[in-house]
Amino acid sequence: MLRSIVLDELQSSADAVELDPEVAATLRDTGLVTVLPAHGGLWTVLPAGTVGAVQVGNLLVEVTPKQKVGLSRLLFLLGYAENPGFRPEDVAGIEDTDLFAALGESLARQGLRALERGALNGYVHVEDALRTVRGRIRVGDQMTRRPGMLLPLEVAYDDFTVDIAENRILRAAVRLMMQVPRLSGDVRWKLAHLDSKLDGVSELRFGATLPPWTESRLNEHYVPALRLAEIILRNMSAEAGIGRHSVASFVVNMAKVFEDFVTTSLREALDGYPGETSGQYATFLDESEVGQTGNRLRMSVDIVHSVRGVPAMVFDAKYKAASAADGYPNADYYQMLAYCTALTVPTAWLIYAGPGQARTRRVTNSSVSIVEFPLDISQVPAALLARVKALAEAAYREWLVTGLVMARDSSCGPRSP
Repeated sequence: MLRSIVLDELQSSADAVELDPEVAATLRDTGLVTVLPAHGGLWTVLPAGTVGAVQVGNLLVEVTPKQKVGLSRLLFLLGYAENPGFRPEDVAGIEDTDLFAALGESLARQGLRALERGALNGYVHVEDALRTVRGRIRVGDQMTRRPGMLLPLEVAYDDFTVDIAENRILRAAVRLMMQVPRLSGDVRWKLAHLDSKLDGVSELRFGATLPPWTESRLNEHYVPALRLAEIILRNMSAEAGIGRHSVASFVVNMAKVFEDFVTTSLREALDGYPGETSGQYATFLDESEVGQTGNRLRMSVDIVHSVRGVPAMVFDAKYKAASAADGYPNADYYQMLAYCTALTVPTAWLIYAGPGQARTRRVTNSSVSIVEFPLDISQVPAALLARVKALAEAAYREWLVTGLVMARDSSCGPRSP
């Protein structure tokens, strides 16, 4: 019988539970939860700063995101952060129930739809040593590797094959999902059927960089399955057995997902305005002293939009706001003030994950303003992206107005007291 433990990512306490020591150690190693010994041989299981699910044998542990962000919304954030071409319909219909069951069913459904007409074929560049001429002879390699030998020949040719990037990604995700314990018989049969339809496709080594592919008219029917397969391969692991237990985990760092999503979506939203947007913009807080080149205070700003090469807008994504519980309730504002001061930017945009209205704080005895801009990630994708576009428009408008005011004030000269 499947046991279930469900935790909220902000949860700070929980009742002690009975666990096998081997299961406790395995849970701890996944990084989803912290597992601490309690009284009487029991264990305390608490969130470790990530969200997702881990299944060890007959125990399922889930950590749910704040704001009740469901699985389909989480997958959209993950997909869009990697590729702004990711469409909401790529994860439509995924129910927010058991995470592994939902992922398995969705991959099977999207995969079968992609392979309705059979596996996709394409041209792959091949370099090989053959006893017959095929394609063109690589004369340089032939002379270097086989001086004085006529055979075998070093050749290069384009092969029309099923062993292409799209099929490798899809098959790797299918085989990984097949290792997840306790999937329904129907889903497991569908995944096995998909694997058989991809016969002849080489395997990807677990953890290897995914091969690149480009969306086109020829593979457009593959795209939803490929987007989901990439998410699974980047965030999930499954092993047939560790000790006496089979293990599957899907673990996501929501702070990084939020930061990546904001960076990608804001870059897209600002693309229609003059300038360019950079993520993790490198700069220094202090000036360089004469004769000293090292030991400067480095800063990495989440997002900076520059116009004509000069920083104009500063953004910082915070999945969780600083609080009194952290010991530094105003740390986010100090950070934004430092960014604005170092980059000579009058307004900083502090983007929080949560509902609410924007609020501006003017810093005392300075020309710096900090705008708190909440972004409700529980919204449907269209509304979420519209909110990011509104942010880009507000930031650009603020930059224009501030620039006009500064230009007017400088032209007027100093004011009399």
